[in-house]
Amino acid sequence: MANKKSTIIIKKIKKGHEGHHSGAWKVAYADFVTAMMAFFLLMWLLAMVSPERRAALSDYFKYFNIFESPGETFMMEGQPQMLQEPVPQAKTAPHPLEVGIEISPEDLKGRLKKAIEEKLQALQDQIIVDVFEGGVRIQIVDMVGKEIFRIGSAEMTPIAREIVKIVSENIKDLPNRIAVEGHTDASPFVGGKITNWELSTDRASFARRELERNGIDPEKIARVVGYADTELLIKDNPRDPRNRRISIILLQPKHKEQTNLIQ
Repeated sequence: MANKKSTIIIKKIKKGHEGHHSGAWKVAYADFVTAMMAFFLLMWLLAMVSPERRAALSDYFKYFNIFESPGETFMMEGQPQMLQEPVPQAKTAPHPLEVGIEISPEDLKGRLKKAIEEKLQALQDQIIVDVFEGGVRIQIVDMVGKEIFRIGSAEMTPIAREIVKIVSENIKDLPNRIAVEGHTDASPFVGGKITNWELSTDRASFARRELERNGIDPEKIARVVGYADTELLIKDNPRDPRNRRISIILLQPKHKEQTNLIQ
């Protein structure tokens, strides 16, 4: 009996088709589906939160930098900022100078002095703010080299106009009525046509017009009067230039009809 030869069969598998028949594509497809699910979940979460929370999350990703803030996230106490309720801000009392609310004379004096120190530092030695029985008085005084009126004239200098402008900005929203007073020193007026009485009154009227030009309601002006040299600031020296001044007085309600406003 003849010997039968065994047949050896060799199957060659081409590597080029291995990926087609393996499960690698399933892994890629699963990753794609997971990413899409995460995307739609994120869209749903964004649609459910308030605009304020979305803004917080947007700011985090907009300004986040791992090199500048390592280890910091938008998680606070274990919860995302976007899921936290915004902290309500404490309600503060309205600013009296903005809404026309009456304030105490001492408080008003403090506010005026602060505004003068901030905006008129170079001229603050020419402004005197004090409290007396009738209200709060702002006195703008003359000084050598820093005159508030031109000599023998009722026209204000640029220095005085700047002071009145700052004062007006800080009192125009107050409900207080205003008295304007003009004062001179004891030097006789040279010219013969008018006296210190007329000059002080004219200067008070000019100051009143300047207040109105800077936003003061004319209805708030209670009185405009000139005192000549009868109410000296520096009594020991009647000719001291500081006696030449304008007084802007914020009247307290109970003293509106008072005629004598000087202590």
